[in-house]
Amino acid sequence: MSKPDLPNDASHAPNLARRRFLQSAAAAATVGAAPHLSAEEQPMATPQSTPASLAPRPAANARPVHLTINGRPYVLQLEPRVTLLDALREYAGLTGTKKGCDRGQCGACTVLVDGRRINSCLTLAVMHEGETVTTVEGLAQQDTLSPIQRAFIEHDAFQCGYCTPGQLCSATALLHEFSDGAASAVTEDVRMRPPALTEPEIRERMSGNLCRCGAYPDIVAAVRVVYERG
Repeated sequence: MSKPDLPNDASHAPNLARRRFLQSAAAAATVGAAPHLSAEEQPMATPQSTPASLAPRPAANARPVHLTINGRPYVLQLEPRVTLLDALREYAGLTGTKKGCDRGQCGACTVLVDGRRINSCLTLAVMHEGETVTTVEGLAQQDTLSPIQRAFIEHDAFQCGYCTPGQLCSATALLHEFSDGAASAVTEDVRMRPPALTEPEIRERMSGNLCRCGAYPDIVAAVRVVYERG
């Protein structure tokens, strides 16, 4: 009997190579998956408790703050950290006072507290318990604009208008300060009452209020005409 023909080794070479490749690939896939399978079998780690010093603090308790704003009494429930600016805008609903830089640099938030101009973004509302606050909404009497408001309109002392509420409050205080004899950094002799409200005086006294539209010449003109009209 003749022996069956055995396959030639050369003809088996591609099949052996392909089989070894598949075996190697399967082994590699198993090894790669092992860490993931092991991780899935591990119980979830219990989260560590947050140190007390890093835990979020509960909001401070609100307390009543009594203010007289534009001639009306207000009792606002405020947290101690609320600024006077936010109290006026968010709690009293008086949005005429603007939030510009929120760091006391632009003057858009200027209001009058007991007749004195301040940046309301730099002070806390609770610090003014019982005091009188005047915002831009309170400058007019009923339907009659104040002299400085009329002068701003006559002299086009605003463009976009965003800084105008602070400018108006600052100019109102400026006129009272000068009338009371307060000197400024450009007064020739600060020990004496300034003789006249000159353009340099106005510019210096309004320097804390920025106008990004550049309406400064018209603002100065408006303040000066109110001063000259007495």
